[in-house]
Parts: sequence; C-alpha cells; structure tokens
Amino acid sequence: MRFAIIVPVYNEAPTLEKILSRLSEYKNADVVIVDDGSDDATPSILERLSVKAIIRHPQNEGYGKSLMDGFEFVKANNYRFCVTMDADEQHEPGFVPCFLEHLDKFDIVSGSRYLNPLLATDHPPQDRLEVNRVITEKLRLLTGYNLTDSFCGFKGYQVEALRKLNLTETNYGFPIQFWLQAAKAGLKITEIAVPLIYKDYSRNFNNQFADRDERLNHYLGVIERESKILGLSSSFSPA
Repeated sequence: MRFAIIVPVYNEAPTLEKILSRLSEYKNADVVIVDDGSDDATPSILERLSVKAIIRHPQNEGYGKSLMDGFEFVKANNYRFCVTMDADEQHEPGFVPCFLEHLDKFDIVSGSRYLNPLLATDHPPQDRLEVNRVITEKLRLLTGYNLTDSFCGFKGYQVEALRKLNLTETNYGFPIQFWLQAAKAGLKITEIAVPLIYKDYSRNFNNQFADRDERLNHYLGVIERESKILGLSSSFSPA
C-alpha cells in the first residue's frame, strides 16, 4: 500500500538531497515537500529531484502551516497513512517503517527521543530540554496521553484521523494544538523510540523565540487558549 512522507523544508540546501535520496529507497512512498519560502538553494535542488509533489509558500508561513498544507494534500489524495519528518538529518529515515508497523492499531504514532537513551547520539540544548519537559508534563495532565516528547515532528498518522482535527496554529505552537485536539477527538496514540540527534545547535526557530522564557510563555499561552476553546481541564482524559 502506498503512503505519503510529508517533509516540511525551510533553507535545507545542505541536507535536503541526502535525505531525499534515502527516502527514495521506499518504493511505496510518495514524498511530498512543503517548501516554506526557502531563499537558499533549496528550490533549485528540488527542481532536479523527483518527488510526488512540491507545495511552495512564496514566503515563510511557519512550521505548522507547512504541516497543515501537507495534511491537506494527503487528505485530498485519499492516502490511508502518512509520515512527517524533517530534512535536517535529525530524523533518521531508516525509522520510517517503524511508524507504519503500528498504524493498524493507533491513529497517531509519535516519535520520542527520550524513550530509549541508548538511541541518543547527542545531547539536546538544555533550554530546549527544559521547555519540552514543562510542556510535555502539562499536556500529559490535559490529554491523558502518556507522552514523553511532545515536540518531536517525526510521526505517523492515519489520514482519516486527521480529518477529525481543525488545526490552525501556523508556527511552533502547532504540536501543542495538535495534541490537545487529538485528545478531544479521542484519537488513539502511542510513542515509539527514535534517535536523539542534534546536527546544528545554532538553529534558533527561524529567529523567533530565541529566548527560553519567551518561547515557554508562548507555548503556555497556546495551551491556555486551546484548552479554553476545547473545554479541557487537568481532569480530562481522551475517549
């Protein structure tokens, strides 16, 4: 059965060709690229590579918007399953089949960089680890999901489950809205261990929220807003 691999990219010229070469090994996979306004060599690289589809944003619209546009593509083209992964070499392409193995039992299969320390090849920046821990704990209380890594973008999905969500968060608060809406919709989720890889410690959220406290406060604001909209409280558990 064919499935889609959604790859959001923004100025990924140094690593893009290598990642897409690895993904081409999956003969039953359709690679869908969402180029979020890259102004480096990314567009010219994509011109000479063969992928199923390239969705281009004329300017940078945000990580969440890239994923939402990828989801719209797989829904419109009636895929049953899809996988999301980044193109910066921090998601290991060899783990793609691990997500598919669980999608007959779960709506969402999410990668966790903290489930198996033996898979860690690097140490995350301390501020990112701290923010992840705080937000993950709050999401555990609100969703009832036994999450260990709420921000990992390496995931597998049943496309039909995505139809139950109304995602609007265009930037880096996207995973927070995603988890809260998934819980409200009663989606079944599981985590699988993936390697913890950091290739570039200088990357800084496209110059947004470089300050730890500013980033954390933004995420907490997304939690507060979305929880009110959905009517969630810490006593809530998914159906």
